Amino acid sequence: MTAPRVLEDLARMAFSPDMPVRVGVAVSGGGDSMALLHLLHATGRFQLQAVTVDHGLRPEAKAEADFVARACARLGVGQATLHWQGAAARGNLMDQARRARLSLIGDWARAQGIAHVALGHTADDQAETFLMRLSRAAGLEGLSGMRPRFEAGGVTWHRPLLAVTRADLRAWLSARDVPWVDDPSNDNLRFDRVKARRVLAALAPLGIGTGTITTVVGHLAQAEAALCADLDRLVTAHVTEAAGDVVIEAAAFAPDVHPEMRRRLINAALIWVSGADYAPRAAKVSGLLADLRDRTLHGCRVLAGPGQIRITREFRAVAGLRVPAGQIWDRWQLGGPVRSGLTIAALGLEGLRHCPDWRATGLPRATLLASPAIWAGAQLVAAPLAGVENGWKAQIARGSFRRSLFRR
Repeated sequence: MTAPRVLEDLARMAFSPDMPVRVGVAVSGGGDSMALLHLLHATGRFQLQAVTVDHGLRPEAKAEADFVARACARLGVGQATLHWQGAAARGNLMDQARRARLSLIGDWARAQGIAHVALGHTADDQAETFLMRLSRAAGLEGLSGMRPRFEAGGVTWHRPLLAVTRADLRAWLSARDVPWVDDPSNDNLRFDRVKARRVLAALAPLGIGTGTITTVVGHLAQAEAALCADLDRLVTAHVTEAAGDVVIEAAAFAPDVHPEMRRRLINAALIWVSGADYAPRAAKVSGLLADLRDRTLHGCRVLAGPGQIRITREFRAVAGLRVPAGQIWDRWQLGGPVRSGLTIAALGLEGLRHCPDWRATGLPRATLLASPAIWAGAQLVAAPLAGVENGWKAQIARGSFRRSLFRR
């Protein structure tokens, strides 16, 4: 078992010394997140703001959110409860819930001016994730584990407890008489994570437990980091960002560039431009690399020009997306004179007609069609990338393409 002092030191060291002291912490009321809340509070270093998501899936969720609010009040930590109508979700419920949770918390954090949010994933989560990805025949990228740190939606997310087991965290809480709640869905075999937990227990007699798997994941992560460093050198030499597009010189696909580097480069570009969590199917990527020509793939347009490949957002993938001004649209954050009734949507053909100088931007028509614009009903107010700013600026909300290459 990990000594309590070690846990507290781990929480203290999980964040860089120059990081702002304001930190959001996602707290469901379960043992992992309650331990994270109390550990970060015990360091005395952070101004914490807790956030809880009620997924609308269980009648007990409101009582659990109230439990978290009371626990935070005792610590003098502010707490907010966010709501998602999960009962209306279709398909992979757990994946949709995870996406909704990150989106809701990300919106909340930005509104609060909080740039860093801590999540309570543990070594057990890491091991279970490894088994789930193994079942999907994942490659090195997937099997090298959950990232200790990553950027999404303009927020840096931290997992400071990936080296700690659930048992150690619960023992730490019990020693301090800190209660937590148990989610009954953690025993529901409908969910892959619960199945992975059962498999992990069955593998224990072979010596394959959480500790063994997290050690293997660490080794794979080191190998992944080495390949990412090679990819970074390739990107530095032959890739640029332009208005949210990834522009790749043809030299990056030369015969002397290893096929694995070419595959990783295309995958990384498609993921970054589309905002997807996963790369497209391997066969589709192989087809693209074998025939570098104009096509649509993975919510992106691939534009093959003289001496370069440009990957931009596909207009059809964002044509129906509309959010109130001030929120993140697709992967863009727009800043300007916000007023009631303004929305963000794709510029599209109709909007482009109201941008007479769009060719002077030097950007392809396909890029501008899928670019963000400010609308007041059917009236175009601003199109920052198409030369109609009217006080508005647009920037990518998820960090640079190059930073996305590294597992943080």
